[in-house]
Amino acid sequence: MNVDALDAKIVRFFTDAPRASVLEASRVLKIARATVQSRLDRMAEGGVIGSWVPHPDPSHFGFPVVAFCSLTINQDLGHDAVVAALAEIPELIEIHTVSGSSDLMARIAARSNPDLQRVLDAMIATRTVLRSSSVIVLNTHFEGRTLPLLEAVAARGRA
Repeated sequence: MNVDALDAKIVRFFTDAPRASVLEASRVLKIARATVQSRLDRMAEGGVIGSWVPHPDPSHFGFPVVAFCSLTINQDLGHDAVVAALAEIPELIEIHTVSGSSDLMARIAARSNPDLQRVLDAMIATRTVLRSSSVIVLNTHFEGRTLPLLEAVAARGRA
């Protein structure tokens, strides 16, 4: 989907003020309310804007430890069955099928290092994971950083 500079300005506005109204965006950006709404609708339908939901930060409700974990799975079960079993563990906040020496990459939130061990044990207990290798995040500098990419694409005038 093609995005332009106005699309990027609209997304930037709602990124900076996520609870603002379309009317407020139209006033601040000095464009018609219908233009803001139609562009938001187009970007949402095209998948450029994937979600309007809050993104809770686990570190602010008791889960300050973050780890990335490479998982080798029981191939006989297939990815869908493995992911369904792992989805029952709420501390697994992302799972991706990846290329390379492992099958899946997971992001885990935990209350402490011993709690991380409990989560790793829970994954193995599903009998869908054969082996795991984890790295603990020491500091997060940024995450979920897609707006600069959208703005760069919009500035070049192509998607």
